[in-house]
Amino acid sequence: MKIGFAMAFNQSTQAGLIAESVSMLEEMGAHSIWAPEHVLFFPEYASTYPYSDSGRIPGDPVGLLDPFTSLTFIAANTTKVRLGTGICLVPQRSPVYTAKMVADLDHLSGGRVDFGVGIGWLKEEFDNLGASFKDRAARCSEYMEVMKELWSPGISEFEGETVSLSACHFNPKPVQSPHPPIYFGGESEAALDRVVTQGDGWYAYDLSPEDLERRLDTLRLKMQRQNRSDSEIEVIVGPNRHPVNEQTTAQYESLGVAQLVVPLFGTTLEKIEERALRFLN
Repeated sequence: MKIGFAMAFNQSTQAGLIAESVSMLEEMGAHSIWAPEHVLFFPEYASTYPYSDSGRIPGDPVGLLDPFTSLTFIAANTTKVRLGTGICLVPQRSPVYTAKMVADLDHLSGGRVDFGVGIGWLKEEFDNLGASFKDRAARCSEYMEVMKELWSPGISEFEGETVSLSACHFNPKPVQSPHPPIYFGGESEAALDRVVTQGDGWYAYDLSPEDLERRLDTLRLKMQRQNRSDSEIEVIVGPNRHPVNEQTTAQYESLGVAQLVVPLFGTTLEKIEERALRFLN
């Protein structure tokens, strides 16, 4: 099973440490590096973070580097490690600009992008960015169709509920055909619907092997209804609060998980290496 790392770079992370650590991780055999997204954080917020007991983001962060900026920098310091957005908050972005960032990163990296997509949970962030929170799921689905149109060969054109795109040239196209793999995050029924109707994979987060097995049963039923086979949907798991050891790794693998994406933090190269060695043989 492949091992990737979720690395949350922030305002305190030095460029030299990023460059050295990702180069080291690539040499150690890491399959991928994933960068999360939040533009704004708030000292007080009413929204509930879904992946902690307290309902707040662990550590109360105050900033993150933009994922596409981070991944472009990582691409320049590596040659083969996959570059994942984990997760890109598509409905609070311009779909055209996002399509451009994905395509350019895929072009510059030689086709190494994994596009992780989510609809977001932090209403306060949407409000302050001038994006509607209520209809974010529907807009995410439409935005993904806009992006796929822009990534397709030839002249692009689109007419939807929220996006109207005149006939236009959009280049460069992604290196990967027809586009970089799309992994939808989320564990709800609606999230799994997005996986099977628009995705190439599922980025399951904060699920134990037992919980994952139950959700996979639901996912496979939805796949059957859409006439999609297991080979068409790759399952990635970010265990988050759940332990990653020999037993749980074997359990995830037996369920058909293709990749574990584990959080990797550290303020020095030595600390990053020490933690990475727990997961890489």
